[in-house]
Amino acid sequence: MQRLFTILFIYIICFGSVLKADEGMWLLPMIEKLNLGRMTDLGLRLSVNDIYSINNASLKDAVVSFMDGGCTGEIVSSQGLLLTNHHCGYGMIQAHSTLENNYLNDGFWAMTREEELPNPGLSVSFLIKIEDVTDKVLAGLKPEMTESERTDAINAARRSIENSASSGTGYGASVSAFYGGNYFYLIVYERYTDVRLVGAPPSSIGSFGDDTDNWEWPRHTGDFSMFRVYSGPDGKPAPYSKDNIPLNPKRWLKISLKELNEGDFTMVMGYPGRTQRYYTSWEVNELLKITNPNRIKIRGIKQESWMKDMLADPKVNIQYASKYSGSANYWKYSIGQNNQLISLGVIDKKREIENRFDDWINEDPSRKTRYGEALKLIRTSIEGRSEYQNAYQYLTECTRGCEIFDFINYTGRLKEALKSGDLTKITEAAMRLKNITSELYKDFNPHTDLKTTKIMLRLYRDDVPPIFHPDFYTEVIDKKFKGNIEKFVDDMFRRSIFAGEERLNAFLNNPKLKILEKDPVAITVKSINEIRSILSGELGKYENDLSAGRRLWIAALREMMPDKTLYPDANSTMRLSYGTIQNYDPRDAVTYKYYTTLDGKVDKYKPGDYEFDLPQRFLDLYERKEFGRYASSRGYMPVNFLTTNDITGGNSGSPVLNSHGELIGLAFDGNWEAMSGDVFFEPEVQRTIAVDIRYVLWIIDIYAGATHLVEEMTIAE
Repeated sequence: MQRLFTILFIYIICFGSVLKADEGMWLLPMIEKLNLGRMTDLGLRLSVNDIYSINNASLKDAVVSFMDGGCTGEIVSSQGLLLTNHHCGYGMIQAHSTLENNYLNDGFWAMTREEELPNPGLSVSFLIKIEDVTDKVLAGLKPEMTESERTDAINAARRSIENSASSGTGYGASVSAFYGGNYFYLIVYERYTDVRLVGAPPSSIGSFGDDTDNWEWPRHTGDFSMFRVYSGPDGKPAPYSKDNIPLNPKRWLKISLKELNEGDFTMVMGYPGRTQRYYTSWEVNELLKITNPNRIKIRGIKQESWMKDMLADPKVNIQYASKYSGSANYWKYSIGQNNQLISLGVIDKKREIENRFDDWINEDPSRKTRYGEALKLIRTSIEGRSEYQNAYQYLTECTRGCEIFDFINYTGRLKEALKSGDLTKITEAAMRLKNITSELYKDFNPHTDLKTTKIMLRLYRDDVPPIFHPDFYTEVIDKKFKGNIEKFVDDMFRRSIFAGEERLNAFLNNPKLKILEKDPVAITVKSINEIRSILSGELGKYENDLSAGRRLWIAALREMMPDKTLYPDANSTMRLSYGTIQNYDPRDAVTYKYYTTLDGKVDKYKPGDYEFDLPQRFLDLYERKEFGRYASSRGYMPVNFLTTNDITGGNSGSPVLNSHGELIGLAFDGNWEAMSGDVFFEPEVQRTIAVDIRYVLWIIDIYAGATHLVEEMTIAE
């Protein structure tokens, strides 16, 4: 009886239950059937059509995929004003920063539309509709198909549906797989590519606490930035032009300044990236033994190398700020995830589910026929690929730390032109590359990369078996440099045309195929790509079985638990999660309350510290208690708060909405005690960390004096 109780408890925790309604990132068309009653019980005062409608403006029309799904943003004015996280806008803020105008350090605020800064390559996408196309996608499948043939047939059907949905509409379309490839939904969207930077606080506010506070509570971070979406004069998407106009959106969010209380209903809409809630014990073990340890070690070493130069040179600090931030975020995430997976015994809990599954299929021969191979396919694939997975990750992470290797990727067109001997094509290709060299090298510091490349190539050689070494180790480093990696890298940087902007431009003035092909960077990258291709091929041998096993496993779980609603894993499509504002108890005798204040932020202040410094104006406003209308009615200035919403990476910048669909904050993080949440939901401690919209508006209005931006918004006092 005790074992049965344990299995049922774990089954409820792992895969959802009406008893734990906060779990789940739900597809919008599912809301009415599956969630509306519970959401209403928690306090929701909206209809389904208020949230998601194809024919009328709804909340989904105010929420965008930002950076092609890397983050989420929300429209907060009738003039296309957009809010997202500071860390989501960080790359754009960094790209506009110079020693003379250091927007990372000083912040940026456009006081007129003319001052708003364009961002080539940045786009936002609005969801038009979501449609179940499972029957259409699976219609051409036949029982005798191999897994590879099945995949080909599905992909052909997906392309046909996407082409039909997008043809002549001006919309984009994609068919995404759900539930391990058992279901498919058509996602239709509209993409805008003229998105301009409007405002950002200094990093001492926007990323206050930096690595130390990342993924931790209590937090005191003003994690927001502001952009504006522009359209062509006809209101349609258009490339950047001075003639473009601010977008007139279908819907924008009203902003609430009302008090936040424990137990208040909250709803998050956004684009969560990836979860693995249906992982088996073998897949969790791969995370614990390969994926996370590799990322922790390699990125930790690389970041240490970068940071020394960043702290020593303000220019390098600007150049590497965004790269460092992007690397460090999931470096610390991996540390936390491994800690929690181990401390919570997640592998044992997954095994309990697998044991229950074995009992279930053994009760019925037809079940065993349909699903008996599921776990075996997953186990043998994960175990069989382990050495290749380890080497491939090392290759990817280590070479990502050698930036000089990236520049060869831009020479493909020129190389083909040189092979052809066509002078017109050669001149055109060389000029095309020459026009972007200043942008390519803007954030490249040769000294920093030389040092880091030595470290990364040494690390790969030391940690990866020789069978997986690119041949430049033996053919060049060993034979020519007697095994000395430092001398090899010094020689490469001394001779390569890619070691600096001036060198590459000099080559482009008179390009020669022999020089390009014999360049030490080109030779090294070719060697790396050869071993990458070998590793990819070996990993590919396990992909069909792994895909089939996962598909069968999730289909079996859905059949095994007919009374339970199993939500699909996140896959960068729009989702909704719901919950409440809540405290939590992280450990014995400790309770964390649901909000932090400016008092706590100033308590952390350390003059001159890159993580905990604060601007003098900020401190002066705090001393004078100049909080305007944004202070809590309880007498403090709110900063961050906690909810029980289920989120993951990609939800950064997502709107946190109250029961009336009004904006009360921006989601920006999860908490340390629930770092295993992408694999195993923790209902008692899993929390979303959000920046309070009152703090955001205080920074914009009182601190920055950009009152005109607040005046654009619709405020509910």
